[in-house]
Amino acid sequence: MVVAASVVVAVGTVTGMISALDGSRGSDEAGPPETTRSPSLQSLPLVPSASPSVTKSPSPTPASPTPRKTAGPTSPAPSPTRTEGRRQPAVVSARLYRHPDSQVLEWVRDHAGDPRHDVIESRIAAQPAAVWFADFTPDTVTARVRAVTSGGSALGRVPVVVPYAIPDRDCGGYSEGGAPDLDAYDAWIDRFAAGLGSGDVIVILEPDSIAQSECLSDRERADRFASLARAGRAFKAANPKARVYYDAGHSGWNTPAKQAERLRQAGAASAASSDGIFSNVSNFHATTDEIAYDRRVLDALDGPAGLGAVIDTSRNGAGAPADGEWCDPAGRKLGRAPTLGTGEARIDAYLWVKLPGESDGCQGSPGTFTASYAYDLAR
Repeated sequence: MVVAASVVVAVGTVTGMISALDGSRGSDEAGPPETTRSPSLQSLPLVPSASPSVTKSPSPTPASPTPRKTAGPTSPAPSPTRTEGRRQPAVVSARLYRHPDSQVLEWVRDHAGDPRHDVIESRIAAQPAAVWFADFTPDTVTARVRAVTSGGSALGRVPVVVPYAIPDRDCGGYSEGGAPDLDAYDAWIDRFAAGLGSGDVIVILEPDSIAQSECLSDRERADRFASLARAGRAFKAANPKARVYYDAGHSGWNTPAKQAERLRQAGAASAASSDGIFSNVSNFHATTDEIAYDRRVLDALDGPAGLGAVIDTSRNGAGAPADGEWCDPAGRKLGRAPTLGTGEARIDAYLWVKLPGESDGCQGSPGTFTASYAYDLAR
């Protein structure tokens, strides 16, 4: 078995401020941000500030992980477990936003006496992570998005938001759900866009929506891709500073040529809707594998020169399991710390899109924070 889909567990509100970990890890493990800021993100601010205060808020209904599937003929085997050979120098780079409400922050507040507390707090809760919007709630989505983007702007930091409500989400798997139809989805996207504000923000548009579309008919796939292209245009029209990235799956899934063709149909090659691609969301493939894969996808996409890629490094510090296991696999580690300064050409950021410790459904209920899993990743 190999992984044929990224493991997506949507979360409610997540965290963020860069912190250094110990120096005994391999180069894929979480640590301080790297030296060189990505050229395509030079407009983003370098304004340090104090951590936001922590307040509690309810999380939206979580989605669930994608079930393991047998790979098709074009799906390469997953990379063997490994880490990279060297680290780049560590200095402070552009700051990402840590939203003050998340399941891990709630756990840290409520378990001060737990022997795992300090490790989880310093290595996971202190890091910035994406904020997911996984429940289809049109009446409240604008205000909820605005709360995140305005919080980031007030601190001079860059929030990462994840709209995750496409119809037929996860092809009816564990993460099934989303809007009832594409007309409703388009309207939800407009309300989402209305909350983006006017500051810098990164949008991770619908994980798995392009790479995992085999369950759709040709017409359904074309309609979905048209809605995704429309979504990118809506975000950039609402906030010209919004940076929108499209689903490239990961290096163990579709070939670069196949993925690029689908991305092109979904608007990812157009500067009017896209700033590039994202990969490895909720998965485990090594950063070096993702860098090479993303560059091949961008080459095949043949879009504007400024298109780049962002990589989810939240759980890839030990690479992907050799057996393709995706559901809370043992032996995984935190990946590189989130940063907008990767030092790699055309790689705009390393992000924690999936919050480490939120279960895929095996060590805990899908989408819920599981302290034992978080500790195993972080220690």
